[in-house]
Order: sequence, then structure tokens, then C-alpha cells
Amino acid sequence: MQAGLFTDQRGFQPLAARMRPRDLDEYVGQTHLVGPGKPLRRAVEQGQLHSMILWGPPGVGKTTFARLLANLSELSFETVSAVMSGVKDIREVVERAKLRKQGEGRDTLLFVDEVHRFNKSQQDAFLPHIEDGSFVFVGATTENPSFELNSALLSRTRVYVLKNLDEDDLTTLLGRALSAPEGLAGAVAVSRDVLALMASAAGGDARRALNILEVGADLAEPDEQGVARISEHQLEQVLQTSLRRFDKGGDVFYDQISALHKSVRGSDPDGSLYWMCRMLDGGCDPFYVARRLVRIASEDIGNADPRALRLCLDAWESLERLGSPEGELGLAQAVTYLSLAPKSNAVYKAYNACVADIRSEPSHEVPVHLRNAPTKLLKSLGHGDDYRYAHDEPEAFAAGEAYLPEAIHGRRYYTPVPRGLEIRLAEKLDRLETLNQASNRQRYKSGKT
Repeated sequence: MQAGLFTDQRGFQPLAARMRPRDLDEYVGQTHLVGPGKPLRRAVEQGQLHSMILWGPPGVGKTTFARLLANLSELSFETVSAVMSGVKDIREVVERAKLRKQGEGRDTLLFVDEVHRFNKSQQDAFLPHIEDGSFVFVGATTENPSFELNSALLSRTRVYVLKNLDEDDLTTLLGRALSAPEGLAGAVAVSRDVLALMASAAGGDARRALNILEVGADLAEPDEQGVARISEHQLEQVLQTSLRRFDKGGDVFYDQISALHKSVRGSDPDGSLYWMCRMLDGGCDPFYVARRLVRIASEDIGNADPRALRLCLDAWESLERLGSPEGELGLAQAVTYLSLAPKSNAVYKAYNACVADIRSEPSHEVPVHLRNAPTKLLKSLGHGDDYRYAHDEPEAFAAGEAYLPEAIHGRRYYTPVPRGLEIRLAEKLDRLETLNQASNRQRYKSGKT
């Protein structure tokens, strides 16, 4: 590498820092917010900046956008990190903003990184100063603001959703870094194919894309002209460490779980396998995946194919015995089986309906004929009287007998679907219902409820 490639008069700066845009035209991505004619762009260009929350995954440009807003609006830029700061730090930055406004007539943009990590009282500390115009408040969060931020703070700000950058955006950004004087101009060369691989490996994260390029430039040996050419082999070396993003506590995490679950439910083995592998590749605990698959087996397959639950438990056991990565093949077998298994949510619906009734209705007593009678006293009270032992009845079925409390006799929770083994179960239920209706020994006269 050329001496001084990553330095300037301010000292060392990573490539991602040096490539921060100077105006909205250089800002890559988020055209739905800052494209020509969009409301947020018009507000910036007309000097009508307002307090806002920037919500999006890491590496999409939240911090960069806040700095750009401050520069374009000629505001002083102050930043507070919710990870490192407390109420005392908030008070100090508020005081500086007020003094600056009074003494210099200059307004301040206060950028609060990871604002969702502040507790309620810390979030409330900003409210009066947002209202009196002490500063323009810009909060950044990777979490859903509806769940993580106080309603009072949300009511005083506008929420803007920032999206992952697509590969075209990232390729544009990388190309700019290779040609810009403040970037790697004249020092590094990358073929179009390798550039596309870098963009793909970054997973929508601009900072990650630039970091991949920077590390690749460090590994590449300069040729006779002093230009470092990053080959596909060198890129593979860079990508040996996990560069995928898997936000284990945030929305990306839950989005990928959702995609996995919905792919299985939609009977798509390829989509199911893809999202499971994405999760594992990004660092998700494989035992978490195993637990999710067991849940899916009951929720979405149920009695349409009872083997699905057993197969998931076997995959879990294989993972325990073999560890990772060998045991992950068992998870792949399970997830593809679940995808192609007949689907039924009948058990899931029945369980939820039953639980809802139990929680909302009185606690119905156990019918006397179903009660246990281990003592003479309980026998004398009639516990167990007239109970019919099913094995002594024709077809081992006591036609006309009742097992629900009398108040809800005939209520149906479980209704099999016409798929897989549940076709047979539905036929069995119909047969039993026919026997019940034909019996002259029906315990209760009320019908279905």
C-alpha cells in the first residue's frame, strides 16, 4: 500500500469515515426519503429541519445522514450515545446547545445513537428541550420505535424508516470509494465481478462493504505500477470471518425468524432452508433454531403428520450429540421435511380457543361421574358413580358419554383439516359423533355449543 493512503492531516481515518457524503446527491440509498422531490429532502433544502427518529438496521447510514443534515443546515453537531451516556451527559449537551444559541445565535443538531437503550426517564429528559427548540433532535434506533420509545417522545418527532442498501447502491458506493481522491483513487483496482461479490457479501450494510474493500486493499500486493489489485482469492480470505449481519436482539433477528416460519408454512423447502442457513451463518444459536422447528411442527403441521414433531426432536438430539456444524445437517433435514409435510393448524387453534375459554369463563367443576373416589367418603358423595369404562363398551367407545362440564357440553375445539393423517382423524370423529347421536344413553341433552 502507498504510504499515507489511510491518513490525512487529521490522522488515521477508516475508509467508511472518509467516504461520508458531502451533500444529498452523494448520499447512497434511501431514495424513498431523500430522492428528488421527496418531503424530507424538500424540508432540508428549504431549511425546515425538524426532530426525527431514524429507524433501520446497522450500516444503512443513520449517523451519516444526521451529520449530513447538520452540515447542510449549518448546525453545530452534538452526539450522545445511549450506551455510554446518562442524564448528566444529556444535561451537559443541553446546556452547551443553549449557550451556543444565546451566545452565537447558532442552532444545534443533537444526534442520539441507539436512543432505544435510554430508559423512560432518560428519554423524558429530552422532551422540554425539543419543545422549546433548544436543539433539533435526531435519534437513531435499530429497534421498532413503537415498542422501544416513549409515546411522548414519538409524538414530538417524525419516524423515518431507513432500508438496507441493495447491491446496486453498494456497488455505486464501492466504485466511488475506488475513484475518489479521499478514498482509494489510483491505489487500488477491483474488477467488476469482484466488486459485485463485495456488494453481495455486505448484506445491505454500507459500512461493512467499505470495510471489506479496505481490508482487501490491505491484503493485496501492489503491482509494478503500485496499484493493489484485489483478486477473488484475496476477497475469499477477507470473507473467511463471518461478515453477515444477524442482529440477535433486534428486528433483523425477528424478521428472519418470521421468514423461516412463513417459508415452512408456505411449503417452500428452498426458502425454509435459505432462511435457516442465513440465521446460522449470521451466528444464531443452532439450538434456538431447533426449538423453533419443534414449535413449528406442532403449530403448522400438528396431527396432519405427527412424525414431524418426532423428527424435529431427533434433529435436536443429533445437534446435542454432534455439535456444530455437523449437527446442523439434522436441522436441514427437519426443516425441509416440515416444509413438505401436510399442513394443519387445527391443534394450534384448538389449544388457543380452549385456553381463551378457560381464562374468560367460570371454573366449571369436574362432573361427578368423572371424579376420583379413593375414599369411602368420596364414594358416598357419588364420585365416579355411573362412570362407563370405555374398554367394556362396543368399539371401546362409550357412546353418549360426556367428558366436558355440563355447562359447555358439546363444545368443539379440535376440528381436523382435510390434509394428511387428519383426514383419517376427521373420519374417526364423524363416526364417533354418529354413535353418540344414535345412543340412548346420552348423559346430557344439550347439543353442541
